[in-house]
Amino acid sequence: MRCKFGTAVVSDVNVYRMGQFALQRWPQWLKDLPQSDLSQNTPELFFAKGSLLVAHPQDESELQQFENELNFVVPECRSYQWLSGHEIQTLEPDLHSHFMRGLLLKEEGHLHNREFLQQLGDELIRLNIKIRENTLVEIDPHTVRTQSGSEKFDLVIDCRGLGAKTQLKKLRGVRGETLHVETSEIHLQRPVRLMHPRYQLYVVPKPNNRFIIGATQIESEDRSPVTLQSSLELGSALYTLSPAFAEARIVEMDTNLRPAFMDNLPKIFCKSGLIIANGLFRHGYLLAPAVVEQVLAQIAQDQTILFPDLLQTSLLEESPL
Repeated sequence: MRCKFGTAVVSDVNVYRMGQFALQRWPQWLKDLPQSDLSQNTPELFFAKGSLLVAHPQDESELQQFENELNFVVPECRSYQWLSGHEIQTLEPDLHSHFMRGLLLKEEGHLHNREFLQQLGDELIRLNIKIRENTLVEIDPHTVRTQSGSEKFDLVIDCRGLGAKTQLKKLRGVRGETLHVETSEIHLQRPVRLMHPRYQLYVVPKPNNRFIIGATQIESEDRSPVTLQSSLELGSALYTLSPAFAEARIVEMDTNLRPAFMDNLPKIFCKSGLIIANGLFRHGYLLAPAVVEQVLAQIAQDQTILFPDLLQTSLLEESPL
């Protein structure tokens, strides 16, 4: 999870508001997650140190454009700060010294998602939850169908992502590519975004001297490996952030498809015996608390509507299944 302001600029004010909610809920979620016997060796999972936007001197107009768009989409947002080159070096001394201006988005945070999922999976196993991996499923109210047959339930919650495309006709996949590198030569305290006229690269620090780098958003449902062009662009942009990345080891290159509706906003469909939550696009971890809390309210038949735009009664009339 990262960048509730940054994602709002390229999406919707509702993403910003759900992101505000998420930043309050994530620390509580992690506090409530039981610790394993090895908890003393478990890295901290959530950080609220903001995120940093920088641009090369010739591209500094991208920072001003970002501020203009942010104030247009989220006029109430004032939780950012312009930084000088010296202030950038004070916050992140391992970045290249030629960055003369930057924006600190102070209220943002990031999550070590893989480590979180590992702890969550351990807890599900401890609770004797039945898990079936790599299984194609189709759903109906009260029913889950697999190759081995059908099972009945009081309630089915469908959060299959793009796996639901055969039944959610308005769902599409958007390709994303990431690069994972490892180096002990550079340390970052927060996510860093490089603003560029053609792409916006982000770097997020991870445990064990690892960093995840991404920028691409391609309107394609191609799951094939990362292209040479993308790998060159990601690597070259990463090097311009800090020459120390030159000796970083590439440990993983990944592609996947983000589930999205046409407006790139999440939606919850409710029928008797079935709740569908989907379309989180590239904001999955950021928006998860808002979506989960609204699903729980529906299960409890609580009339509280935290985020009205999530509930899609009109689309249910069109039968998304």
